[in-house]
Amino acid sequence: MSLSLCVAQLNPTVGDFSGNVRRIVEAARQAHAQGAQLVLTGEMSVCGYSPADLWLRPAFVQACEEAVDAIAAELADLPDLTVVVGHVSGQADIRTRSVSVQQRSNVVTALRAGQRIASYAKQQLPNYQLFDEQRYFAPGSDSCVIEVQGVRVGLVICEDSWFDAPAQQAVAAGAELIAVLNASPYHMGKSRDREKRIASLAALVQRPVVYAHMVGGQDEAVFDGGSFAVQADGSLAGRAASFAEDNWLVQLQQQGDRLNLAASTAATFERDGQIGLPPYQYGYSSAEVWQALVMGTRDYVRKSGFSDVLIGLSGGMDSALVLAIAVDALGADHVRTVMMPSPYTADISLIDARDMAERVGVRYDELLIQDTFEQFRSTLAPLFEGRAEDTTEENIQARVRGTLLMALSNKFGSLVLTTGNKSELSTGYCTLYGDMAGGFAPIKDVLKTQVFALARWRNAHDPFGTGSNPIPERIITRPPSAELRPDQTDQDSLPPYEVLDAIVMRYMENDVPVAELLAQGLPAEAVDKVTRLIRISEYKRQQAAIGVRISHRSYGKDWRYPLVNRFREAV
Repeated sequence: MSLSLCVAQLNPTVGDFSGNVRRIVEAARQAHAQGAQLVLTGEMSVCGYSPADLWLRPAFVQACEEAVDAIAAELADLPDLTVVVGHVSGQADIRTRSVSVQQRSNVVTALRAGQRIASYAKQQLPNYQLFDEQRYFAPGSDSCVIEVQGVRVGLVICEDSWFDAPAQQAVAAGAELIAVLNASPYHMGKSRDREKRIASLAALVQRPVVYAHMVGGQDEAVFDGGSFAVQADGSLAGRAASFAEDNWLVQLQQQGDRLNLAASTAATFERDGQIGLPPYQYGYSSAEVWQALVMGTRDYVRKSGFSDVLIGLSGGMDSALVLAIAVDALGADHVRTVMMPSPYTADISLIDARDMAERVGVRYDELLIQDTFEQFRSTLAPLFEGRAEDTTEENIQARVRGTLLMALSNKFGSLVLTTGNKSELSTGYCTLYGDMAGGFAPIKDVLKTQVFALARWRNAHDPFGTGSNPIPERIITRPPSAELRPDQTDQDSLPPYEVLDAIVMRYMENDVPVAELLAQGLPAEAVDKVTRLIRISEYKRQQAAIGVRISHRSYGKDWRYPLVNRFREAV
């Protein structure tokens, strides 16, 4: 008994049915030419993941069903090939202004000889982090086992594999191989968690398991690929490429009384970074995070229909890192930078901004904002009479810059990338309609301490061939500053970033109580300040651009706090 299967690890776009169909058909034909008899795609491979409330629209569901039939028809001339695709299916939900009853399902369907031969409905519907599938789907209850070349293959979908019952149910129905079709969003450490869980599941059910993943960016989510296969004893049989489309072949052979898998194994990313303080300290791979940031930025820009981006350079660390990401994602010809110095901009900031733009080969312009800033002050002077200057004047500078960038965006059709990081967004150390103005935030989920680590990693590596050492060393080593008043540094207003980030990781990402933060030895003054700033800055975050998610909890779909909130956590 033998079976040649292929995981078509594809990068779909939500709602691009013709494009997604073409990708699946081309991958299936290529796999067939290489001898594959079974092709596995990712969860929702036909419509992309996640369509969110598009799943509620009857026309979207109908288009998805028609796309499944189109794939079957396109591959009807290959009757010895079975292709499993993911899609939404079912009747329209029962919806009134007051109630909604889900009747649709998250399904995978096996296609052969132009026909649908079997379908499986996902049983475990996730409702955490980025997921809210219980809003859209009714859970399935039945197993699905298909036979391909004499091998009985049990189908399950993503979240099902984190529970024992669906795979056990498939084995009880005769499955000799478990195939898991997935759309599992990336966060740091997730790939290791997946492989560990699937190894445990395979050993439990004593069946080999193939984990078919997707790849690409969709809104804030990044899907990292890295499909893999494990033997019945839980040992790794092989792994596909990460952060890249891949037609990955897996061979299944009968060896004695067991079915064994054989496949190529792509390298994993070595952990070389460390963030936070004990006991919430963890390691991460800078290379892996960089790939996620680049892929998330590239796919958001291109899938949204843009070709070029704009970045406001400051000569500081955050805008430098965003520039390096953008060049790796899109190429220097598609990135334009603008430096907008004010009276408080240091000479070395201008020098470093020019230096970096030249290093990476992007267009660089300078727009002086002093005259515009003074005009604002003059206009407001009668109303501000008798009041000292404060953050109002600082924010005016940021808003002048934001206005200029958005004017360039409107005129030239380029997308503005904002440059704020997670530490700033947590504490509100950013200006609405100023440095927050833009369409996408590449480092929105990157803590400031990690910003510096990634900058050093990128200077030492050139993963996309755009040039090594893109960031001038002085940008990395000088104290960070918004440069909105004389001699300003970030630590005039914020705790040291090592302390700030440790609080954010515990309080925001892991819901650690304030009392426990203090018990862990974090400074009481810093804890009080940071948790207060997190609470009162929600109105800013809810108006911020979306950005790439790299942590298990980002300021996106998995952070849902009220704007009006008088709760104060007791110490």
